[in-house]
Amino acid sequence: MAAELRRLGLQPTLWDAAERRTSVVARVPGRDPERAALVVHGHLDVVPADPANWSVDPFGGEIRDGMLWGRGAVDMKNMDAMILTALGDLHAAGEQPARDLVVAFFADEENGGVFGSHPAVVQHPEWFAGATEAISEVGGYSVDIGGTRAYLLQTGEKALSWIKLTARGTAAHGSRVIRDNAVTKLARAVATLGAEEWPLHMTSTTTQLVGELRGILGLPDDAEPDEVVLATGTAAGFLQATLRVTGNPTVLEAGYKHNVIPDTASALVDLRPFAGQEDEVLDRVRELIGPDIELEVLHHDIGLEFPFEGALVEKMTATLQRHDPGAPVLPYLMSGGTDNKALAELGITGYGFAPLRLDAGLDFPAMFHGVDERVPLAALEFGRAVLADFLRDC
Repeated sequence: MAAELRRLGLQPTLWDAAERRTSVVARVPGRDPERAALVVHGHLDVVPADPANWSVDPFGGEIRDGMLWGRGAVDMKNMDAMILTALGDLHAAGEQPARDLVVAFFADEENGGVFGSHPAVVQHPEWFAGATEAISEVGGYSVDIGGTRAYLLQTGEKALSWIKLTARGTAAHGSRVIRDNAVTKLARAVATLGAEEWPLHMTSTTTQLVGELRGILGLPDDAEPDEVVLATGTAAGFLQATLRVTGNPTVLEAGYKHNVIPDTASALVDLRPFAGQEDEVLDRVRELIGPDIELEVLHHDIGLEFPFEGALVEKMTATLQRHDPGAPVLPYLMSGGTDNKALAELGITGYGFAPLRLDAGLDFPAMFHGVDERVPLAALEFGRAVLADFLRDC
């Protein structure tokens, strides 16, 4: 990444928050240096992939059937590539972006930015001096809504609490009758938490989105939010989780031998509350798991929600519609999180704008952290062109 930036005449800084956790940052001079700068960022890391489950080498970057296959194809090396190529197009044309850009490629986002964006904003706020807004991943992509292609612009994201549950019991031979079994206690707690039906919670963003969706789908004004979201087809893979708190057990650890009852068992849970609900949700989790289960918060990060208005939103919307005339652009709240959370510590307002025009039959939400992750080449070409135009006029 640094070599590509140098080829554009830039001087990138490489910084390691920890061993093998390298972030790359560069500043691109704009036509109007008096304006506030825009941070354009992505992350370099990806989640693991088991080659045994894939139909291609997950790290081979294979092109097949008009698509680029590989881990990170959508999360989020696609945006990283579009940033570089869009900047390259401006450079080749002898053009500058409308204002200064802080281009940042962070390490460690999939680990919550612990060794990436979070220490970067704390230890090197000067890299982001003068920046007030940012764009990054998981927004600006198209979805098919009842035969209408629309674009979802990410204006917020839920909060994040990664928690660990621990049960303790009596270690013993596996053949004995042991009621104080740590695995059994943990299993009950995990099953109860996993089955919890969290109540509907509408934010200003989801209220606006559901209203827009009702109009596009021709549904009555009193159609329930769940009904509306499920009617969007594959887009519901992202949107459904924005209506409620989610709490998904993801890792279980216990024992070391078939005939030994362990004295401890633990589970990791990915908990996504809404901004401002974190303590309330943790209290509810404690009620669900009971007093015998220990709860530890391993990592917490804030939720964000910004208005679907203002000059930056108008420029993103106008650029998308210039390349896809007549397509509605809608706000949405992301169920996951991005490095915009860290930039918010510096007062920077962050949106998701990684533009992709996708085929109606592609289940895009399933690509994130999924098997056989892939992105259409035509979508990358579209995004490159949209992003270059946006940066030229941002």
